[in-house]
Amino acid sequence: MYQQFRDTGRDIFTAGLISSHGGNISVREGDELLITRRGSMLGRLAESDLVRTRVAPCEADEHCSRELVVHRAIYNACGAGAVAHAHGVHTVYRSLVADSIEPIDSESRYVIGESIPVLAPAETIGSSEAAEMLARAFADGAKIAVLRTHGPFAIGESLDEAFYHLTCLEASCRLLDLRDSVGLPLAQPNG
Repeated sequence: MYQQFRDTGRDIFTAGLISSHGGNISVREGDELLITRRGSMLGRLAESDLVRTRVAPCEADEHCSRELVVHRAIYNACGAGAVAHAHGVHTVYRSLVADSIEPIDSESRYVIGESIPVLAPAETIGSSEAAEMLARAFADGAKIAVLRTHGPFAIGESLDEAFYHLTCLEASCRLLDLRDSVGLPLAQPNG
């Protein structure tokens, strides 16, 4: 399990989706979850950066990522096996200018959907309001949802799948930013 965390953390960092100490990832195993430690560097995870806790609050919580409340709410709302959270610059920017992100590329539309919700809780980092909003989005079938100003949370059966969802959204947001900066009309897919 450590290797999966190490590899996914490194991939999230090298893809440019987080700063040195940003983001967090977790995996659910029955009524337990393994989550990154508060303040850990995803790009350089050591075994000591993983904390085993429960889906219900327990004594190990003080060492977990501040987003533990969000991860728990997501797991309780849907059948996800893993959760990944990042701060991709293009995705965060799109969250500042739209209430949903609508991919224009076919891969993202196929993989993550035609409309990605952007949620705007009063407090975005580790808040119960953010947790409740994200839980509703995932219960309604989203594979990824974005907290305005803070970034996306993605689910998957595995960390690899959650990472795939993060990268699809960031690539799509880059395309949206290019479209907006160039101003040329887009050709229709079948025309």
